[in-house]
Amino acid sequence: MSAHEHKDYVGAKFGMWLFLFTELLLFGGLFILYSVYLSRYPADFVTAGAELDLRFGAANTLVLLTSSLFVALSITALRLGKTKQSLWLLAATVASALLFLLNKFFEWSAKIHHGLYPGSPELQAREIGETVFFNLYYLMTGLHGLHVLIGAVVIVWVMVFIRQGKVHRDDWVILENAGLYWHLVDLIWIFLFPLYYLVL
Repeated sequence: MSAHEHKDYVGAKFGMWLFLFTELLLFGGLFILYSVYLSRYPADFVTAGAELDLRFGAANTLVLLTSSLFVALSITALRLGKTKQSLWLLAATVASALLFLLNKFFEWSAKIHHGLYPGSPELQAREIGETVFFNLYYLMTGLHGLHVLIGAVVIVWVMVFIRQGKVHRDDWVILENAGLYWHLVDLIWIFLFPLYYLVL
């Protein structure tokens, strides 16, 4: 890259915020859908929510909050020229993502083992509100899990760029954008956790 090559950092950040806005629209629509059905079947939602394991939800909340701290610290470390420390913190973020997905796998497996999955005879025999609850649960947590996986892949990609010297203390907007995406993933879970695990 020549010394005079222009980089549009403002445009890169604006583009990222625009993308994050579309993600908020997607999940915002699902949150509205959840609210509509909650108002229609409040008792059924409480009954179904009681069958979710609060320990899994709480553990995953702690994992994601910690991972967001790792990302924030990694950006600070890179800006201070501590490349190795930044890489270790990003690796910890990826490990947290994998731990989150592993916990979600075990949680889903337990529910599926008990016949609680979309289209199952067990679920179809229940009250309609409970069926709607679990359908929304799989849809929204599954979509969120996909975003966690994508976020982990993006962070690994940024780590490669850091090791290659393409992202460094004087050019860190790519890492910052990846961090913004990861914080959004964390924020969405902060809303999902009480909606499903603490529904009253």
